[in-house]
Amino acid sequence: MANGFGSLYVGASGLQNSQNALNTTANNMANVDTKGYVRQQVLYADRTYINFDKKVNGISYQQAGLGVTIADVVHTRDIFLDKYYRTETGRQAFYEKSHEVVNEIEDYFQELEGITYQDTLKDFSVAFQELAKQPDSSVNQNLVVQKATVFLERSQAIYEQTKRYQKNMNLQITDMVDRINELGKTILELNKQILDIEAGKVETAMSLRDLRDNALDELSSLVKIDYTENAEGVVKVKIENTIFVDEIRVNQMGLRQDKITDFMTPYWPHMSDESRDKIYEVFDFSSGVKSENDTDLGKLKALVLARGDHFANYLDLKGLTSYEYNLGLGQSMVMNTQAELDQLVHSIVTSINEILCPEKTVSFTDENGKKYENVRVWDEERGSAGKDGVKPGHELITRRGMERYTQVRADDGTIYYVYNEENENDPTSLYSMTNLEINPILVDEESYLPHIRPNGEIDFPMARELAAVWSKEILKLNPNDRDTCSFTDYYQRMMDDMATTGSVYGSLALTLDGSVTSIENQRQQVVGVSSDEELTNMIKYQNAYNAASRYINVISEMIEHIIMQLGA
Repeated sequence: MANGFGSLYVGASGLQNSQNALNTTANNMANVDTKGYVRQQVLYADRTYINFDKKVNGISYQQAGLGVTIADVVHTRDIFLDKYYRTETGRQAFYEKSHEVVNEIEDYFQELEGITYQDTLKDFSVAFQELAKQPDSSVNQNLVVQKATVFLERSQAIYEQTKRYQKNMNLQITDMVDRINELGKTILELNKQILDIEAGKVETAMSLRDLRDNALDELSSLVKIDYTENAEGVVKVKIENTIFVDEIRVNQMGLRQDKITDFMTPYWPHMSDESRDKIYEVFDFSSGVKSENDTDLGKLKALVLARGDHFANYLDLKGLTSYEYNLGLGQSMVMNTQAELDQLVHSIVTSINEILCPEKTVSFTDENGKKYENVRVWDEERGSAGKDGVKPGHELITRRGMERYTQVRADDGTIYYVYNEENENDPTSLYSMTNLEINPILVDEESYLPHIRPNGEIDFPMARELAAVWSKEILKLNPNDRDTCSFTDYYQRMMDDMATTGSVYGSLALTLDGSVTSIENQRQQVVGVSSDEELTNMIKYQNAYNAASRYINVISEMIEHIIMQLGA
């Protein structure tokens, strides 16, 4: 040291910096349970040395130290663990929400409790088996109408529940987009505050950085994000490869409302031209959901995907290839369930009606000169009537507001009952769930159910055919199915497929939850506050403070001795 008084600087620096280190440690201890708090670590460095003239025979400069200083208070984070954690959090949130959707839909069928939908199907088929024994029995006829009513009401109730669930998910999507935009504004504001504080290259805005990291953690669970921090400490964020937050603005996510369904679809207003109906949607589902492509990240994407973009029916499955199905309808759990259930109901209803009201194909010209080429008409020779004797016979389940046949007189005077075909462009013509009802005529009088042949005989062959239709393998669940199946097997396959999907989602969510926990534990080893470690540091800094104090006392006594004894 240069002299005795210079030694006081050394002791004073020890006191001052030990006190500052104690303050930092106390701050860590106070925030041991604070969510998102990152521990602060003190790094010491030497103060500036005083260099003396070099002696002629010397080999180095003589130096006198002025003590110690705090070089930095480190805001400890591992950027690689942070990115890994946020990616896995987004993936876990995606599969957890998907699993939640499957569980909700399974509950609608009540396969684990209550009266199951499978029982409803079984009771409906048993009613026709009883009818086959005695078609003219009013008890059996009434049983058919009753079980048809229960079957249709239960099917429509499940379908309506899925629609309500879609609307509920729509509200969740709206709230989630609002939260995402709010987080974007928070990150932008924190960027500005951090930039202001750290511009002088003296202070680190640690608390603000903690808040920003918390916002990034939450945002990563909602959507797929990529982010970078520039030299000024400003974080730029991308969502689904589109700039969300930059240095000066937040490109907020918008919601586009469908005029028919009211479904909200997230899109980027700043990249869209709404006047020309050119909309840039946030999510691109064309490549499917694959972990290797990171297309399975974020709770919002899971919601939008599971909800779908409309209320589905059996037409959504019609004519699809396996590839088209897997990249389209098959990705939406709710829409897929709606379409498969509606396909089952459509097939059961049309199969029964076609037996009750058999048809043949003819060509003719009506009395006004209009030509009918290869149209289906009621086959009077094979058809039956009820006790009311009305021709053609009544169908069991009808389309609201549309008769099964239109009466047409041919130019030769023959009366034809032309079948009103289903038209994909006219929803009211479809034998689809939302458009069906039990024939009001049969509700009022079940004996009007067709069972009497034109010659007055009871139509046992027709009744046996109604009973046998339930075991015919005429349906495929979806384009991924190779084999056809019966109505009962179809429903079993539907439930098995749903259970398998739910099991896969659940297993992935559980596995990823373990991974996220493991990564978070690793993060906490870096950023977390250990009370034991901080107490150890506190003891260390207290001892250092005491040592510096005793050092100053010794120097003070030495100087006093020199002045008082030697000076005298």
